[in-house]
Amino acid sequence: MDTAANTLHLPGAPATFEAVAFEQADALAALAGTIWRAYWPALIGADQTEYMIERFQSPSAIRRDMVEHAYEYWFVRAADDGRIVGYTGGHVESETSRFFISKIYLRADERGKHFGSAVVAFYEQLCRERGLRAMYLTVNKGNELGIRAYKGTGFETIDAVRTDIGSGFVMDDYIMEKRVAG
Repeated sequence: MDTAANTLHLPGAPATFEAVAFEQADALAALAGTIWRAYWPALIGADQTEYMIERFQSPSAIRRDMVEHAYEYWFVRAADDGRIVGYTGGHVESETSRFFISKIYLRADERGKHFGSAVVAFYEQLCRERGLRAMYLTVNKGNELGIRAYKGTGFETIDAVRTDIGSGFVMDDYIMEKRVAG
């Protein structure tokens, strides 16, 4: 990976990845809210969308995850003009030697432009550099677009989980994993 300050770029990729600093949590949360409100209400309803934004995508949740769970976040920028097209984040699970990808979210008008594939390639390289054997994520069972995209980049469904997240809401997800060759 080419590295300049806090920006990472895979040669030939349509995106660069700018590390999000603790002080940028407000900007990241604003982006998350915009992306989530454009996509998720149709799949999980407006009430659960707002609940999940507050619980997992708010400035305080982002800061908490950075401090308490060693989350790393990146703004995904278009390589051609630097516009922010989305964000991603997750953390190393040293006990399983895997990277948990908690978030890959793109603006609605930026989907279908290979940014998602660039994010997966970014994580593959990150896993190689850190000596991790695999990466995994959860995806809502109703998110057919996401499931297709992940399968298309080599992820396989390894499990399913239904998680109570409080206030009468659940996340009904597949767990998908992609092994990383050393």
